[in-house]
Amino acid sequence: MDGLDALKQRYLDGIANAADEASLEDLRVSAIGKKGEVSLKMRELGKMTPEERQVAGPALNALKDEIASALSAKKEALGDAALDERLRSEWLDISLPGRPRRQGTIHPISQVTEELAAIFADLGFAVAEGPQIESDFYNFDALNIAPEHPARQEHDTFYMHRDANDNRAPHVLRTHTSPVQIRYMEKHGVPCRVIAPGRVYRADYDQTHTPMFHQLEGLAIDKDISMANLKWVLEEFFSAFFGIEGIKTRFRASHFPFTEPSAEVDIQCSWVDGQLKIGEGDGWMEVLGSGMVHPHVLRSAGVDPDQWQGFAFGIGIDRIAMLKYGIPDLRAFFDSDLRWLRNYGFSALNMPNLHGGISR
Repeated sequence: MDGLDALKQRYLDGIANAADEASLEDLRVSAIGKKGEVSLKMRELGKMTPEERQVAGPALNALKDEIASALSAKKEALGDAALDERLRSEWLDISLPGRPRRQGTIHPISQVTEELAAIFADLGFAVAEGPQIESDFYNFDALNIAPEHPARQEHDTFYMHRDANDNRAPHVLRTHTSPVQIRYMEKHGVPCRVIAPGRVYRADYDQTHTPMFHQLEGLAIDKDISMANLKWVLEEFFSAFFGIEGIKTRFRASHFPFTEPSAEVDIQCSWVDGQLKIGEGDGWMEVLGSGMVHPHVLRSAGVDPDQWQGFAFGIGIDRIAMLKYGIPDLRAFFDSDLRWLRNYGFSALNMPNLHGGISR
Protein backbone atom coordinates (compact mmCIF):
# COMPACT_ATOMS: atom_id res chain seq x y z
CA MET A 1 0.00 0.00 0.00
CA ASP A 2 1.28 3.43 -0.92
CA GLY A 3 1.58 6.33 1.52
CA LEU A 4 1.95 4.36 4.79
CA ASP A 5 5.28 5.96 5.63
CA ALA A 6 3.87 9.46 5.18
CA LEU A 7 0.79 8.53 7.21
CA LYS A 8 2.94 7.15 10.00
CA GLN A 9 5.19 10.18 10.08
CA ARG A 10 2.23 12.58 10.17
CA TYR A 11 0.63 10.88 13.17
CA LEU A 12 3.89 10.37 15.04
CA ASP A 13 4.69 14.06 14.63
CA GLY A 14 1.19 15.01 15.76
CA ILE A 15 1.49 12.79 18.81
CA ALA A 16 4.87 14.21 19.72
CA ASN A 17 3.53 17.77 19.49
CA ALA A 18 0.23 17.13 21.35
CA ALA A 19 -0.10 19.66 24.17
CA ASP A 20 -2.76 17.91 26.25
CA GLU A 21 -4.72 14.69 26.59
CA ALA A 22 -7.70 16.08 24.65
CA SER A 23 -5.54 16.68 21.56
CA LEU A 24 -4.02 13.24 22.00
CA GLU A 25 -7.48 11.65 22.07
CA ASP A 26 -8.42 13.43 18.84
CA LEU A 27 -5.32 11.98 17.17
CA ARG A 28 -6.16 8.49 18.45
CA VAL A 29 -9.66 8.66 17.01
CA SER A 30 -8.37 10.02 13.68
CA ALA A 31 -5.73 7.32 13.35
CA ILE A 32 -6.93 4.06 14.91
CA GLY A 33 -10.49 4.82 15.94
CA LYS A 34 -13.39 2.90 14.36
CA LYS A 35 -13.44 5.33 11.44
CA GLY A 36 -9.77 6.34 11.63
CA GLU A 37 -7.45 6.37 8.63
CA VAL A 38 -5.53 3.23 9.64
CA SER A 39 -8.76 1.39 10.43
CA LEU A 40 -10.25 2.29 7.03
CA LYS A 41 -7.13 1.06 5.26
CA MET A 42 -7.37 -2.25 7.14
CA ARG A 43 -10.90 -2.69 5.80
CA GLU A 44 -9.50 -2.51 2.27
CA LEU A 45 -7.58 -5.75 2.86
CA GLY A 46 -10.67 -7.71 1.88
CA LYS A 47 -10.55 -6.29 -1.62
CA MET A 48 -6.94 -7.32 -2.19
CA THR A 49 -5.50 -10.44 -3.67
CA PRO A 50 -3.91 -12.94 -1.29
CA GLU A 51 -0.47 -11.88 -2.41
CA GLU A 52 -1.25 -8.20 -1.73
CA ARG A 53 -2.72 -8.99 1.69
CA GLN A 54 0.44 -10.83 2.70
CA VAL A 55 2.36 -7.61 2.20
CA ALA A 56 -0.17 -4.98 3.26
CA GLY A 57 -1.57 -6.80 6.34
CA PRO A 58 1.67 -6.94 8.37
CA ALA A 59 2.52 -3.38 7.35
CA LEU A 60 -0.84 -2.02 8.57
CA ASN A 61 -0.67 -3.98 11.85
CA ALA A 62 2.85 -2.68 12.46
CA LEU A 63 1.65 0.87 11.76
CA LYS A 64 -1.31 0.50 14.14
CA ASP A 65 0.88 -0.92 16.91
CA GLU A 66 3.50 1.83 16.50
CA ILE A 67 0.87 4.60 16.65
CA ALA A 68 -0.80 2.96 19.69
CA SER A 69 2.56 2.70 21.49
CA ALA A 70 3.34 6.33 20.72
CA LEU A 71 -0.09 7.38 22.01
CA SER A 72 0.41 5.41 25.27
CA ALA A 73 3.89 6.82 25.85
CA LYS A 74 2.73 10.38 25.17
CA LYS A 75 -0.29 9.99 27.47
CA GLU A 76 1.97 8.82 30.29
CA ALA A 77 4.34 11.72 29.67
CA LEU A 78 1.47 14.22 29.74
CA GLY A 79 0.21 12.66 33.00
CA ASP A 80 3.64 12.96 34.60
CA ALA A 81 3.92 16.57 33.46
CA ALA A 82 0.48 17.37 34.87
CA LEU A 83 1.40 15.74 38.19
CA ASP A 84 4.65 17.70 38.35
CA GLU A 85 2.73 20.90 37.73
CA ARG A 86 0.22 20.06 40.47
CA LEU A 87 3.03 19.29 42.90
CA ARG A 88 4.59 22.66 42.14
CA SER A 89 1.34 24.62 42.38
CA GLU A 90 -0.23 22.70 45.27
CA TRP A 91 2.87 22.43 47.44
CA LEU A 92 2.17 21.99 51.14
CA ASP A 93 4.60 22.43 54.00
CA ILE A 94 3.89 19.30 56.04
CA SER A 95 6.16 20.53 58.81
CA LEU A 96 3.57 23.17 59.79
CA PRO A 97 1.53 22.38 62.92
CA GLY A 98 -1.95 21.02 62.33
CA ARG A 99 -5.07 23.10 62.78
CA PRO A 100 -6.24 22.98 66.41
CA ARG A 101 -9.25 20.75 67.05
CA ARG A 102 -11.56 21.43 69.94
CA GLN A 103 -11.71 18.45 72.27
CA GLY A 104 -14.85 17.29 74.01
CA THR A 105 -15.13 17.03 77.78
CA ILE A 106 -16.51 14.54 80.28
CA HIS A 107 -19.89 15.63 81.67
CA PRO A 108 -19.78 16.44 85.42
CA ILE A 109 -22.42 13.76 86.14
CA SER A 110 -20.29 11.09 84.47
CA GLN A 111 -17.20 12.34 86.27
CA VAL A 112 -18.81 12.43 89.72
CA THR A 113 -20.39 9.00 89.18
CA GLU A 114 -16.94 7.60 88.47
CA GLU A 115 -15.55 9.38 91.53
CA LEU A 116 -18.26 7.86 93.74
CA ALA A 117 -17.69 4.39 92.31
CA ALA A 118 -13.92 4.69 92.92
CA ILE A 119 -14.37 5.83 96.52
CA PHE A 120 -16.92 3.17 97.44
CA ALA A 121 -14.90 0.49 95.66
CA ASP A 122 -12.08 1.36 98.05
CA LEU A 123 -14.56 0.77 100.91
CA GLY A 124 -15.47 -2.67 99.55
CA PHE A 125 -18.68 -1.86 97.66
CA ALA A 126 -19.51 -3.41 94.29
CA VAL A 127 -21.65 -1.69 91.64
CA ALA A 128 -25.17 -3.01 90.91
CA GLU A 129 -27.64 -1.94 88.24
CA GLY A 130 -31.36 -2.33 87.60
CA PRO A 131 -34.04 -1.37 85.04
CA GLN A 132 -35.29 2.19 84.76
CA ILE A 133 -38.85 1.03 84.10
CA GLU A 134 -39.93 -0.71 87.29
CA SER A 135 -42.93 -2.68 88.48
CA ASP A 136 -45.15 -1.32 91.21
CA PHE A 137 -43.87 -4.08 93.49
CA TYR A 138 -40.16 -3.28 93.25
CA ASN A 139 -40.58 0.50 93.25
CA PHE A 140 -43.13 0.72 96.10
CA ASP A 141 -44.49 -2.44 97.74
CA ALA A 142 -41.19 -4.19 98.41
CA LEU A 143 -39.82 -0.96 99.89
CA ASN A 144 -42.65 -0.65 102.42
CA ILE A 145 -44.20 2.38 100.69
CA ALA A 146 -47.89 2.35 101.62
CA PRO A 147 -50.62 2.72 98.95
CA GLU A 148 -51.61 6.13 100.34
CA HIS A 149 -48.04 7.48 100.37
CA PRO A 150 -47.69 10.79 98.41
CA ALA A 151 -44.87 9.30 96.32
CA ARG A 152 -47.42 6.99 94.69
CA GLN A 153 -49.58 9.83 93.43
CA GLU A 154 -49.55 10.80 89.74
CA HIS A 155 -48.40 14.34 90.54
CA ASP A 156 -45.11 12.87 91.82
CA THR A 157 -44.54 9.69 89.75
CA PHE A 158 -44.54 8.92 86.02
CA TYR A 159 -46.83 5.94 85.39
CA MET A 160 -46.74 3.84 82.23
CA HIS A 161 -49.88 3.28 80.16
CA ARG A 162 -52.14 0.26 80.68
CA ASP A 163 -55.02 -0.81 78.45
CA ALA A 164 -58.49 -0.16 79.82
CA ASN A 165 -59.16 -3.87 80.41
CA ASP A 166 -55.76 -4.51 82.04
CA ASN A 167 -56.20 -4.52 85.82
CA ARG A 168 -52.54 -4.93 86.70
CA ALA A 169 -50.78 -2.08 88.49
CA PRO A 170 -49.03 0.07 85.89
CA HIS A 171 -45.25 0.11 85.65
CA VAL A 172 -43.45 3.32 86.59
CA LEU A 173 -40.31 5.20 85.70
CA ARG A 174 -38.39 4.39 88.87
CA THR A 175 -38.51 7.18 91.42
CA HIS A 176 -35.29 6.06 93.14
CA THR A 177 -32.57 3.44 92.75
CA SER A 178 -33.75 1.64 95.90
CA PRO A 179 -35.47 -1.14 93.86
CA VAL A 180 -31.97 -2.33 92.95
CA GLN A 181 -31.60 -3.35 96.63
CA ILE A 182 -34.42 -5.88 96.27
CA ARG A 183 -33.31 -7.19 92.90
CA TYR A 184 -29.69 -7.61 94.02
CA MET A 185 -30.57 -9.47 97.25
CA GLU A 186 -33.03 -11.70 95.39
CA LYS A 187 -30.38 -12.68 92.84
CA HIS A 188 -27.17 -12.73 94.88
CA GLY A 189 -28.34 -13.15 98.46
CA VAL A 190 -26.56 -11.80 101.52
CA PRO A 191 -24.14 -10.68 102.92
CA CYS A 192 -23.58 -7.89 100.42
CA ARG A 193 -22.13 -4.42 99.98
CA VAL A 194 -23.25 -2.60 96.83
CA ILE A 195 -23.90 0.82 95.39
CA ALA A 196 -26.49 1.39 92.66
CA PRO A 197 -25.98 4.58 90.62
CA GLY A 198 -28.44 5.51 87.89
CA ARG A 199 -31.17 7.71 86.45
CA VAL A 200 -34.41 8.25 88.35
CA TYR A 201 -37.58 10.17 87.49
CA ARG A 202 -40.01 12.39 89.40
CA ALA A 203 -42.58 14.94 88.25
CA ASP A 204 -40.83 18.09 89.44
CA TYR A 205 -38.94 20.94 87.79
CA ASP A 206 -37.24 24.00 89.30
CA GLN A 207 -33.74 25.27 90.12
CA THR A 208 -33.00 22.24 92.33
CA HIS A 209 -35.33 19.63 90.78
CA THR A 210 -35.64 18.12 87.31
CA PRO A 211 -37.97 15.38 85.97
CA MET A 212 -34.93 13.16 85.47
CA PHE A 213 -31.93 13.18 87.77
CA HIS A 214 -29.27 10.82 89.10
CA GLN A 215 -29.09 8.98 92.38
CA LEU A 216 -26.72 6.57 94.07
CA GLU A 217 -28.11 3.99 96.45
CA GLY A 218 -25.83 2.28 98.99
CA LEU A 219 -26.59 -1.01 100.75
CA ALA A 220 -24.65 -3.15 103.23
CA ILE A 221 -26.16 -6.31 104.78
CA ASP A 222 -24.50 -8.62 107.29
CA LYS A 223 -25.20 -10.16 110.71
CA ASP A 224 -23.65 -7.48 112.93
CA ILE A 225 -23.95 -4.18 111.03
CA SER A 226 -25.07 -1.13 113.03
CA MET A 227 -25.63 2.61 112.64
CA ALA A 228 -22.02 3.05 113.78
CA ASN A 229 -20.87 1.32 110.58
CA LEU A 230 -23.13 3.58 108.55
CA LYS A 231 -21.69 6.68 110.21
CA TRP A 232 -18.10 5.55 109.58
CA VAL A 233 -18.75 4.75 105.90
CA LEU A 234 -20.41 8.10 105.23
CA GLU A 235 -17.73 10.09 107.05
CA GLU A 236 -15.00 8.27 105.09
CA PHE A 237 -16.89 9.01 101.90
CA PHE A 238 -17.30 12.72 102.66
CA SER A 239 -13.62 13.08 103.54
CA ALA A 240 -12.53 11.40 100.31
CA PHE A 241 -15.04 13.12 98.03
CA PHE A 242 -14.56 16.68 99.29
CA GLY A 243 -10.88 16.19 100.13
CA ILE A 244 -11.37 17.37 103.73
CA GLU A 245 -10.04 15.28 106.58
CA GLY A 246 -12.27 15.00 109.63
CA ILE A 247 -15.29 16.68 108.03
CA LYS A 248 -18.06 16.99 110.63
CA THR A 249 -21.42 15.33 110.10
CA ARG A 250 -24.75 15.50 111.87
CA PHE A 251 -27.38 12.75 111.87
CA ARG A 252 -30.96 13.98 112.37
CA ALA A 253 -33.82 11.60 113.08
CA SER A 254 -36.19 11.34 110.13
CA HIS A 255 -38.62 8.90 108.51
CA PHE A 256 -38.28 6.85 105.35
CA PRO A 257 -40.59 3.87 104.73
CA PHE A 258 -37.70 1.55 103.82
CA THR A 259 -35.42 2.26 106.81
CA GLU A 260 -35.93 2.12 110.60
CA PRO A 261 -34.43 3.99 112.31
CA SER A 262 -33.92 6.67 109.64
CA ALA A 263 -31.67 9.69 109.60
CA GLU A 264 -30.97 12.65 107.36
CA VAL A 265 -27.28 13.47 107.22
CA ASP A 266 -25.90 17.02 107.31
CA ILE A 267 -22.36 18.16 106.68
CA GLN A 268 -20.59 21.14 108.19
CA CYS A 269 -20.55 24.28 106.04
CA SER A 270 -20.48 28.06 106.06
CA TRP A 271 -21.52 30.94 103.82
CA VAL A 272 -18.82 33.58 103.29
CA ASP A 273 -19.72 36.52 101.03
CA GLY A 274 -22.39 34.42 99.41
CA GLN A 275 -20.01 31.52 98.77
CA LEU A 276 -20.63 28.07 100.23
CA LYS A 277 -17.64 26.44 101.92
CA ILE A 278 -17.78 22.78 102.96
CA GLY A 279 -16.06 21.53 106.12
CA GLU A 280 -15.87 24.79 108.05
CA GLY A 281 -18.07 27.24 109.93
CA ASP A 282 -21.05 26.60 112.17
CA GLY A 283 -23.71 25.91 109.52
CA TRP A 284 -25.12 22.60 108.32
CA MET A 285 -26.36 21.36 104.96
CA GLU A 286 -28.47 18.24 104.39
CA VAL A 287 -26.90 16.01 101.73
CA LEU A 288 -28.48 12.55 101.94
CA GLY A 289 -30.91 10.21 103.65
CA SER A 290 -29.97 6.98 105.40
CA GLY A 291 -30.93 4.42 107.98
CA MET A 292 -31.09 0.76 108.94
CA VAL A 293 -32.89 -1.40 106.37
CA HIS A 294 -36.50 -2.05 107.38
CA PRO A 295 -37.35 -5.72 108.10
CA HIS A 296 -40.14 -5.54 105.49
CA VAL A 297 -37.55 -4.73 102.80
CA LEU A 298 -35.42 -7.71 103.80
CA ARG A 299 -38.44 -10.04 103.75
CA SER A 300 -39.46 -8.74 100.31
CA ALA A 301 -36.02 -9.77 99.03
CA GLY A 302 -36.22 -13.21 100.65
CA VAL A 303 -33.84 -12.35 103.50
CA ASP A 304 -34.58 -13.32 107.11
CA PRO A 305 -34.54 -10.09 109.20
CA ASP A 306 -34.02 -12.13 112.37
CA GLN A 307 -30.65 -13.27 111.04
CA TRP A 308 -29.52 -10.32 108.90
CA GLN A 309 -29.50 -6.55 109.19
CA GLY A 310 -27.82 -3.64 107.48
CA PHE A 311 -27.89 -0.01 106.41
CA ALA A 312 -28.86 1.89 103.28
CA PHE A 313 -28.35 5.44 102.07
CA GLY A 314 -29.28 7.52 99.05
CA ILE A 315 -27.22 10.33 97.50
CA GLY A 316 -28.31 12.76 94.78
CA ILE A 317 -25.39 12.62 92.34
CA ASP A 318 -26.40 15.87 90.64
CA ARG A 319 -26.66 17.78 93.91
CA ILE A 320 -23.40 16.54 95.36
CA ALA A 321 -21.72 17.46 92.06
CA MET A 322 -23.17 20.96 92.44
CA LEU A 323 -21.70 21.22 95.94
CA LYS A 324 -18.21 20.04 95.00
CA TYR A 325 -17.80 21.94 91.73
CA GLY A 326 -19.81 25.09 92.42
CA ILE A 327 -22.58 24.53 89.86
CA PRO A 328 -25.52 26.81 90.74
CA ASP A 329 -28.44 25.39 88.72
CA LEU A 330 -29.45 21.73 88.43
CA ARG A 331 -31.28 22.32 85.14
CA ALA A 332 -28.04 23.25 83.39
CA PHE A 333 -26.91 19.61 83.64
CA PHE A 334 -29.48 18.72 80.96
CA ASP A 335 -29.40 21.80 78.68
CA SER A 336 -26.63 20.50 76.36
CA ASP A 337 -25.07 23.99 76.28
CA LEU A 338 -21.55 23.58 74.87
CA ARG A 339 -20.34 26.70 76.67
CA TRP A 340 -21.44 25.20 79.99
CA LEU A 341 -19.91 21.83 79.15
CA ARG A 342 -16.58 23.43 78.24
CA ASN A 343 -16.55 25.34 81.52
CA TYR A 344 -17.60 22.53 83.87
CA GLY A 345 -16.50 19.49 81.85
CA PHE A 346 -13.44 17.35 82.56
CA SER A 347 -10.61 16.15 80.38
CA ALA A 348 -10.89 12.50 79.38
CA LEU A 349 -7.36 11.99 80.74
CA ASN A 350 -8.33 13.19 84.24
CA MET A 351 -9.47 9.85 85.60
CA PRO A 352 -10.92 9.66 89.12
CA ASN A 353 -8.82 7.81 91.68
CA LEU A 354 -9.43 6.20 95.04
CA HIS A 355 -8.77 9.45 96.87
CA GLY A 356 -11.76 11.41 95.74
CA GLY A 357 -11.31 12.22 92.08
CA ILE A 358 -9.33 15.10 90.63
CA SER A 359 -9.34 18.86 90.45
CA ARG A 360 -10.30 20.60 87.23
